[in-house]
Amino acid sequence: MASLVAYDDSESEDESFGQKEGTPASVQTISSVTFASDHTVLQSEGSSSSSRFYSQPQHCTDWERKSCSESAAPLHLPAAQGEVVTLQTPSIIPNSFSEGANLAKRLPAVLSGVRPYVPKRQRLSVETMNPKYPSEHVQGDQTRKSQILSDVSPPLKPYLGEKPRAAGIPRKLQMSLEGHQGPVNTVQWCPVPHLSHLLLSASMDKTFKVWDGAESGRCLRLYTCHSGAVRDACWTPCGRQLLTGSFDNTAVITDVETGQQAVKLDNQFKVMCVALYPSSPDVFLCGGYSSEVKAWDSRCSKVVKVYKAGIQQTLGILCLRGGMDFITSTDCVSRDSADRTLIAWDYQTTAKVSNQIYHERYTCPSLALHPQEESFVAQTNGNYAALFSSQKPYRMNKRRRFEGHKVEGFAVQCDFSPDGTILASGSSTGFAHFYDYHYARTLHSFQAHSQPCLCVSQHPVLPATAATCDWVGEIKIWH
Repeated sequence: MASLVAYDDSESEDESFGQKEGTPASVQTISSVTFASDHTVLQSEGSSSSSRFYSQPQHCTDWERKSCSESAAPLHLPAAQGEVVTLQTPSIIPNSFSEGANLAKRLPAVLSGVRPYVPKRQRLSVETMNPKYPSEHVQGDQTRKSQILSDVSPPLKPYLGEKPRAAGIPRKLQMSLEGHQGPVNTVQWCPVPHLSHLLLSASMDKTFKVWDGAESGRCLRLYTCHSGAVRDACWTPCGRQLLTGSFDNTAVITDVETGQQAVKLDNQFKVMCVALYPSSPDVFLCGGYSSEVKAWDSRCSKVVKVYKAGIQQTLGILCLRGGMDFITSTDCVSRDSADRTLIAWDYQTTAKVSNQIYHERYTCPSLALHPQEESFVAQTNGNYAALFSSQKPYRMNKRRRFEGHKVEGFAVQCDFSPDGTILASGSSTGFAHFYDYHYARTLHSFQAHSQPCLCVSQHPVLPATAATCDWVGEIKIWH
């Protein structure tokens, strides 16, 4: 009988049970159990051959058979006619049917230690779990991985099916995101509308993160694939991968969902800026502490084009609409002018289209392209943002410039609203400034951080929502 036979796994529990409850005189320990085809014979340990107990003899009545089956479920073992199976295991057996009912109440506690068979594959997966919360840790982690790119944040749902509204100006603090241990160089919302609640941040603490910037404000993923400061980062157009450049001389394409490195390329110089080529998502540009700008093809992990200039480092890269040309910002400044501060390149021929775009004696730490018009702005260390045409010959608009913020050597970035009517910029004073693009006047400014505000990124879907970051590693969401 199954309830009357204890397996090896429950041996220790049987001993503790006998010591705690005390084994009654009517209960004996059986050393051998013999199963026959017609009846079961139980041999007592240390007893003579005449003292035997028949569990279900052939002369049992139907009522006695029913009582025995209720007190202990039978063990179904396949046995041929005349075949005898002997188990050398201890068990607890009552001497009469009247004591079987009382003993059956205590048998579940004894047999609770009997463990089912676990396949080897499942045992190996269990060993990798968290010892404190084994199932919750693995299952919860897999759930979060599958929900990063599948779930739509509730605050976004009312705006996904509607036409883009006019951009607004954020005025109130919605949440503060803390976790970076160094300056946050850039923050960027995911360009895919239904995933635009995801916020990317790159920091000098050698990490970059993806946050839920629309609802919970928690960090969804931490990526540590760089051994140096992460200077620049951006989303791929599909929103499933991230492109980052670091001071460890590498540019990495990382899968957002799994955190695995799809491509890791060594540029042999510290990477300051990265940009995806718009005509081919598999090609991206890298610039930094070098006189060269390299174009990589992520499919073959090879340099496909090299752009050389007599400069020391590249501060920013901006691919123009159409993908035929791109603009680079450098630190090359002569005594009288800044002829090579902005250089226009032909992507196919690697030739310079123009290096006489900007003539003032200031470097430009960042660039931003207008989402609708053929123009772009360059953030300058002259404490203003200059406006240029994005078509040849790339002339500067001398009548319109955006003033009021300070740069003072920091890599302060600027960003356009989705409709292009508002230009936002950070400031070395910690302020966030919002300008009317058409009239170049200040619409609103507020103290966003106590330290230099390096970037202001306006949300592509939610109106009047922006993210800011500062020099001490703090990120704030404004609405």
